[in-house]
Amino acid sequence: MRAVPLVGGPVELRGALDLEITPTGVMPRRLPAWTKEQYQDPSVHGATVMPSGVRLVFRTDARELEFDVLTSTGQLDTDPRPRPTGMLDLLVNGALAGRHQAPVGNVVRMAGPGAVQRLIPGEPGTVRFTGLPTGMKKVELWLPQQTPTELVALRADGDVLPPLPDGRRRWVHHGSSISHCLEADGPTDTWPVVAAALGEVEVINLSQAGNALLDPYVARTIRDMPADLVSLKVGINIVSLAAFRLRTFGPAVHGFLDTIRDGHPDTPLLLMSPVSCPALEETPGPTAMGPDGKITAVGDPAEVARGALSLAVVRAELERIVTARRTRDPHLHYLDGRELIGPDEVGDLADGLHPTAAAYRRMGKHFAAHAFASGGPFR
Repeated sequence: MRAVPLVGGPVELRGALDLEITPTGVMPRRLPAWTKEQYQDPSVHGATVMPSGVRLVFRTDARELEFDVLTSTGQLDTDPRPRPTGMLDLLVNGALAGRHQAPVGNVVRMAGPGAVQRLIPGEPGTVRFTGLPTGMKKVELWLPQQTPTELVALRADGDVLPPLPDGRRRWVHHGSSISHCLEADGPTDTWPVVAAALGEVEVINLSQAGNALLDPYVARTIRDMPADLVSLKVGINIVSLAAFRLRTFGPAVHGFLDTIRDGHPDTPLLLMSPVSCPALEETPGPTAMGPDGKITAVGDPAEVARGALSLAVVRAELERIVTARRTRDPHLHYLDGRELIGPDEVGDLADGLHPTAAAYRRMGKHFAAHAFASGGPFR
């Protein structure tokens, strides 16, 4: 087995916009380094280093590959073991050829959510993929979408070469945890990856669990990236955190779109509203977890008349904005998120908000059927 450089060699790292050099290896980040100074909330950093959609891409004639990685996962003091680290998926010529549990490395212990964290240092672990097909082939190693993963080493028993250009269009997507897809069975089962495979495009997933809040640094990031297609899924975090009122929400959406259009004036841009979420349809946030483990809204429905946001209000406002802007921006499109998960599918929202693994795969198929169909916004 020969070592292959992870930086500056034949391997391409896709889906990450920054690499942090660590004492152990390199940590992919899904936002550029310059964005760090523009947020204080540690949940933004946490979501950014969860590598949803991040993968190593190369060609090889190897029959066996080894990857050394150092994961970081959490554990409550009341739990007997750390949270699951997720899966490493290996695709060969676009087909799933192997899936292995990521090894447990660092563990962050805490008494409860929001409590002081204590790091229990771990060691890198090795994942092996054997019995690969003979001959030169395109290989993609997808990192677990829910677990920060430092890349330590790659070894192969054959030659490793850069990937060849394949002519696929580049789709950049930004959304919430429902696009980050922490609950998916594996990194290639997130709905954006499922949809990208069906649409034969290359996806870059900039979704931030809990943090799809129209942050200007995200808009500037998308503005400055190469992109053939752009989509935004907006609203659920804004309602669940009671982050905007109607007065401020509309201008913030316009500003986010304006910034993206500064860099991509004619790129197909699909703005999506939230999927169904019974607790927030007519009642504003913020939200709390009920005794049954389901999301509940604690806002006052009477406040909607005074500018508080429910999902119904958000959907109406997003559709209104797109309709108004399309008079001068024919490449802007709107999709009601209930086309991806509708009221008749809320049984597949495990906590009343987040889809099950099966529902994520179905979302990807629904999105592809809409966006990539003949006459669709991404056709």
